[in-house]
Amino acid sequence: MDAWTVYLVRCSDDSIYVGCTSDFVRRKKEHNTGKVKSTQSRLPVVLVTQIVFHDKYKAYAFEKYLKTGSGRAFLNKRLV
Repeated sequence: MDAWTVYLVRCSDDSIYVGCTSDFVRRKKEHNTGKVKSTQSRLPVVLVTQIVFHDKYKAYAFEKYLKTGSGRAFLNKRLV
């Protein structure tokens, strides 16, 4: 059974980046080696929260929600 991770990392400028991946270890390494354009100018990144889903579509839907206004409010109140 595949696992999908929605993750929050704190960047060096104190901002929170939200992402989703099926291989978190690889993705975090990509972030910290500057291979992810969205975070390459804000290194290093540090894991804040990770949530594992067994349904890819639920994982991506949750990631999308966290990037909305109400999702950001939930993120700031409950996840960081």
